[in-house]
Amino acid sequence: MPVPVPRQRAIPAVESGQAQAAFSPGGPSGDPAGGPTLAAPAPRATGPLDSTTNLTLLVIEDDPAASLGVPDMLDAAGKPIRIRTARNLTEAERLLTDDVHCILLDLALPVSGRAAAGDDELATLKHVLRLAPQHAVLALTASGDAERGAEAVRVGAQDYLFRDELDGRLLSRAIRYAVERKRSDKAERRLTESKLRAQENARLERGLLPTPLLEGSPLRFAARYRPGRSRALLGGDFYDTVRTPDGTVHAMIGDVCGHGPDEAALGVELRIAWRALTFAGLCGDELLSTLQQVLEHERENDEIFATVCTVDIAPDGRRAGLCLAGHPSPLIARPGRPAELLPYENNGPALGLVPHARWPRMQVELGAAWSLMLYTDGLIEGHIGVGKERLGQDGMVDMVRRQLAQGLEGEELLRAAVSEVRELNGGELADDVAVLMLDRTP
Repeated sequence: MPVPVPRQRAIPAVESGQAQAAFSPGGPSGDPAGGPTLAAPAPRATGPLDSTTNLTLLVIEDDPAASLGVPDMLDAAGKPIRIRTARNLTEAERLLTDDVHCILLDLALPVSGRAAAGDDELATLKHVLRLAPQHAVLALTASGDAERGAEAVRVGAQDYLFRDELDGRLLSRAIRYAVERKRSDKAERRLTESKLRAQENARLERGLLPTPLLEGSPLRFAARYRPGRSRALLGGDFYDTVRTPDGTVHAMIGDVCGHGPDEAALGVELRIAWRALTFAGLCGDELLSTLQQVLEHERENDEIFATVCTVDIAPDGRRAGLCLAGHPSPLIARPGRPAELLPYENNGPALGLVPHARWPRMQVELGAAWSLMLYTDGLIEGHIGVGKERLGQDGMVDMVRRQLAQGLEGEELLRAAVSEVRELNGGELADDVAVLMLDRTP
């Protein structure tokens, strides 16, 4: 039977240019014996809609000889409109290829045993949505059955149309709207998933940052950490501080070469290994030798290395053992004396460079009151001004001396130091920066 053309039901739609569809009871020449004709714009489900793309519509209806039979024809630009008609879900699955942009599903299609789900009126629609999760779907229902059409949209269809209110312009607008809405929904879902992944990564990285274990120690602790990676919380630098049962406070800071996610993961592994080995009673050369074995086992290639500085402070707080594995020496500040670097003559190689290397442990006198600052090279390798000159250790020592003279200490001092280094560099530092400070005040 021919499709009547009554008034048009207003629906939200997206149109571009002058594209329209002509849906009439006659064939290409208006022959009443022919099927309805469709001239539509050319959207694509997988890319932007424009005048050069062709539309492919899959009609799922159990009687292709009835009102929804649509023959092949040309659009206004002379391009063929690809129309595919399936009488059941089995045929639809065979015809549903990647170049199909929209599906027009008759909700009156009998529910096959394959799609049946009890008395669910929308079982066929749900099956099509499972079959074509990436495609736009239009539901066709009987006139006045708005409740069923609204339920179809709630289930997952992009829109619904009334069978006896269908005309060419309405169908054209509905198809274009459905394709655009599906694309928008997919983009929004990808954005939401991306935000969730970013939040999960942030929580993970926060959880991997160390929590100092200094219960029972009179020492004060402060730290600052800035990864070089954009929008990251964790880089290749790592640090930790713990107090063992004998009262010794152990501090460590290190730097894996590079500052990407792989280096960040390796830095976390080395930090956790250091903490475990420290609580197991290892220190100095024995600890660093074992840590090098961990690095050699976990690194992706033989060119990866890590610098490390370890300090173990005696229970009375006046002496410390210092080991340097290719790492800058800590800075110490004491009352009445200018801040200076601890001795670094016996600096051993970075971990991962020399097999079976040794790292001598130096005894250092700290005194009754002091502030000890451990840092990574990101703090000293920033540029000064527009030239190629870098801050270096001497420049850092002068900067800290000046900030100490201004009365800065602890967290406030570290914050000021990192901020000034960034300002001298003219912007964000390219490398990771980690700084920690331990203070002893009798």
